[in-house]
Amino acid sequence: LDPTAGSVEVLGQAPRDAVRGGRIGAMLQESGLPILARVGELIDLVRHLSPRPMPAEQIARRAGLTGLLDRRTESLSGGEAQRVRFALAIAGDPDLLFLDEPTVAMDVETRRAFWSDMRASAAEGRTILFATHYLEEADQVADRIVVLDHGRIVADGSSAEIKRGATGRTVRFRLAGADANRLAAIPGVRSVDVHGDRVALETDDPDATARALLATELEVHDLEIAGPDLETAFLALTGGDR
Repeated sequence: LDPTAGSVEVLGQAPRDAVRGGRIGAMLQESGLPILARVGELIDLVRHLSPRPMPAEQIARRAGLTGLLDRRTESLSGGEAQRVRFALAIAGDPDLLFLDEPTVAMDVETRRAFWSDMRASAAEGRTILFATHYLEEADQVADRIVVLDHGRIVADGSSAEIKRGATGRTVRFRLAGADANRLAAIPGVRSVDVHGDRVALETDDPDATARALLATELEVHDLEIAGPDLETAFLALTGGDR
């Protein structure tokens, strides 16, 4: 799309030129794959459309498709199809890679290998930009996080910087027969969450809460104090509307 005003540059070029030069790759969350085509054939097609393609063997290895090159697309599972989309996105060896919910339908092992590859790719000087609702994933792998709320940027920084903007801490422990009403009366406690013998207290003053808790006769085990996670910070920034 042409800008209505001003100008846009990507990698020092007009976006169309950057795309045409193979410097940008994109992997959509959902996109169709042609039927009756084999995985290896699709990879070769995209490679031949790219001015500086990545070697086919390297693409297959990075996408975890080495054993699937002869498979037809209509026989792929959801996770396998997602890996094919990733292979097509990197076939041109782009400098900038856009990923939209890239690990949807991937199993745990495949997801871990995928992000390991992305970190290695970024270390080589490439830029990886991904959109995700898996906040734990973003917390673990992103160097920079931009939080959007109804199209507006409400936070921009590292995971640690964004989490520092959230108030409150959580005191977690195990306690048999926990009385939520009694725990809610402990100093600093804002909310109580009890699941079986596992208890989580949201508190504004974790030190006072922990001291008061340990001063009781309650048999508390495995006590720990944790700061807000990225999901807590996200909900605080967006008012809880995902």
